[in-house]
Amino acid sequence: MAGRAQRSAAGPAPGLPLLLLPPPPLLLLLLAAAAALIRTGDGQNLVTEDVTVVEGDVATISCRVKNSDDSVIQLLNPNRQTIYFRDFRPLKDSRFQLVNFSNSELRVSLTNVSISDEGRYFCQLYTDPPQEIYTTITVLVPPRNLVIDIQKETAVEGEEIELNCTAMASRPATTIRWFKGNKELTGKSEVEQWSDMYTVTSQLLLKVGREDDGVPVICLVDHPAVKDLQTQRYLEVMYKPQVRVSQNYPVQGLTREGEPLELSCAAFGKPQPTDMRWLRVDDEMPQHVVVSGSNLLISNLNKTDNGTYRCEASNAVGKSHADYMLFVYDPPTTIPPPTTTTTTTTTIPTTITDSRAGEEGAIRSVDHAVVGGVVAVVVFAMLCLLIILGRYFARHKGTYFTHEAKGADDAADADTAIINAEGGQNNSEEKKEYFI
Repeated sequence: MAGRAQRSAAGPAPGLPLLLLPPPPLLLLLLAAAAALIRTGDGQNLVTEDVTVVEGDVATISCRVKNSDDSVIQLLNPNRQTIYFRDFRPLKDSRFQLVNFSNSELRVSLTNVSISDEGRYFCQLYTDPPQEIYTTITVLVPPRNLVIDIQKETAVEGEEIELNCTAMASRPATTIRWFKGNKELTGKSEVEQWSDMYTVTSQLLLKVGREDDGVPVICLVDHPAVKDLQTQRYLEVMYKPQVRVSQNYPVQGLTREGEPLELSCAAFGKPQPTDMRWLRVDDEMPQHVVVSGSNLLISNLNKTDNGTYRCEASNAVGKSHADYMLFVYDPPTTIPPPTTTTTTTTTIPTTITDSRAGEEGAIRSVDHAVVGGVVAVVVFAMLCLLIILGRYFARHKGTYFTHEAKGADDAADADTAIINAEGGQNNSEEKKEYFI
């Protein structure tokens, strides 16, 4: 009854004789206004789907009938104006084009979609009772512009800078994400609405270091109307020099008295350091030290050179330094050749490392070994000398002769020898012994 009352108020029913109806164009509008507005539910014949389209693209609306009985299908816009009645288009808008028409489907395309086209579109089927279902067209608008605004073009190491990324005039409101290189960061977003459009601004506070110099900061947009929309800015960070001192000679080993020493200094910064100098901490630089650019040379080390040597470098940001602690050790100990005819060679294994922490212990162990070797050589030489003297005295034993035997060697026989010997006894007071 309600449906019949609506048809009576709206105009003549579809079943009236054709002779009593107005001309065809006006008839179509009257028929559309007279249709009962019934939302289709489960089990009804008329079906359609919602449409989401990006602004400027093409939207396609389809009104389909599951069990067709050759009833009339028409499509109406949000203002209840008939777009298509069967395959006839009463509405004077050429952007609507018929894609397909049959007893079971009415399919219409809408080109160059704009925000004004958004809303509900109605599919109507002239049955008894009439059926109606609506489809919603949603228009997406991608951001018109994406800009990163950085507080300072050039930052100094340790500063906190502010970056702002703005996505203008989008629908719906966009989501902004931040990345520094491959690392995602967290920003703070604000949304402003202008009519049907949204402008989103995200703020990022970033404390920069020297490792951030040349790294891109990326502003990425998450929006259903666009993919991979992003913009980026490269950070420029200035930092004070980083200084490093290296020992060129000796390449490895101890710095000993009488030997040369060469040091080199390297400095890196932004801007590149222009001022580099060597100095001796807490003392004056020795006069025999030669400084040539970034190198320091001592041709003949001595104990007075002990101390800390510093290389300083500076740029517009600041000053930095690196220290080298010099400790001059005694020259290597040499053993003099032995004075005896016997030569003994003693090999003393030594281990020299470049670690300053163990150098003094190594020197002490070397000195003890040298002293032990010298004592062994001296003992061996004394033993050799005693052996030589013993052999000498053994070969030269002492002999002696008396006056009683004097002349015995010249006697012809034993009697004569005895007479000669007895004759020699007259002067017994003159007997003497001689040791040769």
